[in-house]
Amino acid sequence: MLGAPHEGLLFGRWRGRLLRALPGAAEPLAELSPGGTAPYFLDVLGETREEGFALIRSARPEVVRSELARVYAGRGTVPPWIRALRAGDAEAWATLDRAQRAAYETVLAPVWPLVQDLHRAEFTRYALTAAEWGLAAALAAVAPGSRLRNGVWEWPAGPAGGEVRLGGRGLVLLPTFHWRGGPLVQDLPDRPVVVAYPAGEGLPLTPEPRGEGLAAILGRTRTAVLHALAQPRTTTDLARHTGTSNATASAHATALRTAGLITTTRTGRSVHHEQTPLGALVVGMRSAGAVGAPPDEVRGRVDTTTP
Repeated sequence: MLGAPHEGLLFGRWRGRLLRALPGAAEPLAELSPGGTAPYFLDVLGETREEGFALIRSARPEVVRSELARVYAGRGTVPPWIRALRAGDAEAWATLDRAQRAAYETVLAPVWPLVQDLHRAEFTRYALTAAEWGLAAALAAVAPGSRLRNGVWEWPAGPAGGEVRLGGRGLVLLPTFHWRGGPLVQDLPDRPVVVAYPAGEGLPLTPEPRGEGLAAILGRTRTAVLHALAQPRTTTDLARHTGTSNATASAHATALRTAGLITTTRTGRSVHHEQTPLGALVVGMRSAGAVGAPPDEVRGRVDTTTP
């Protein structure tokens, strides 16, 4: 979106501001993706930013060569550092590393907390849809017009049209908030299918504070109930803490339990509710034990061996 000339009304000011601020060290990224076509070896699934950079650097030489040949096919002159990268030159890889870090600091670091919040909200939306309506409905919400049948994800006509045969390989969904086109599918042999799809409002991300995204998804009362259950509470205590009746608190607890966000345990005549690790994740209370939630990224993995 930073390098694209279209959608000036929404992205013009954002694009102009960032391009003026972008340091020279980031310029090689434009040469690495001529015409907006990026080589696949940039698409990695690291749990942290540093791991992602390391995975890019460890790409197999034959993959790097073939992907650079693909993106530069028919484009004439190839920049010297791209030719050096194709040959595996260490300084060319250092150039790429500096470019990525410089671009991150200018483009993403100022809005990274917002990106994390949006990922958590999207993860919550997907998890709740899958819990209530099933996997097929959740995938259809990610890619409108698609459908999952017998392990085959069918897409409507268009750039991503066709079929994705999952075959038990698994599926990684990557919501992105800097892209307004359709879903981008990476379907490589012997690897999980990766789908990067546009999520959120589709507007430029800015560092200004945003509204309560979780409340917009769950509703204010149910969000308050989920926050209150960061520690175990009885139904009566929960109702008192959230200013609701016992019946209302119980109904919201049942809905959250069905979605896997809280657990309910009975000890004698007492009933206690508490957040699950998933519930703690979606309200942003990520501890080291919360389903392995990484500090820089929240991703949803779906095993689609069966529909």
